Amino acid sequence: MAIQKIITEPNKILRQISKNVDKVGKEEQQLMDDMLETMYDAKGIGLAAIQIGIPKRILVMDISKNEEKNDPMYFVNPIIKNKNSELSIYEEGCLSVPNYFAEIKRPKKCEIEYLDYYGQKKNLLAEGLLATCIQHEMDHLEGILFIDYLSKIKKTMIIKKLSKQKDRPDRIIV
Repeated sequence: MAIQKIITEPNKILRQISKNVDKVGKEEQQLMDDMLETMYDAKGIGLAAIQIGIPKRILVMDISKNEEKNDPMYFVNPIIKNKNSELSIYEEGCLSVPNYFAEIKRPKKCEIEYLDYYGQKKNLLAEGLLATCIQHEMDHLEGILFIDYLSKIKKTMIIKKLSKQKDRPDRIIV
């Protein structure tokens, strides 16, 4: 397993639409293992392959709060089948938009169809934080970031600040 570099906004790679995976084999499993290690290292709860520069429809997540026992989840070619009309609000952040958070409204529940780590077809009814996290990560597959839900002014301000941080490579963010 290997920790990968997480791409941060602004970067046109993050705006690409990811492609479906034909089959889940050793290469995809290795990618998911690397993504999970990268996500844990960055202290995140979700990561899309595009965030490490690979435009494949693959997500990893772990919303468990117990640091001693991880509960990783793997989603290949996820599709949202149903979304609840009732909305919930979570303060979201993103590994590709470091140090910024915003309250985002999303459907409270959603049903997802996907392939698991072994390529088996699965269905999941998600709600609460899991539903929010899945929708957030699935947005990445379409080239959408959580800041796209903000006002144009807020979004532009965040992107400008992130650009300035990238222009100062001597600056260490801990």
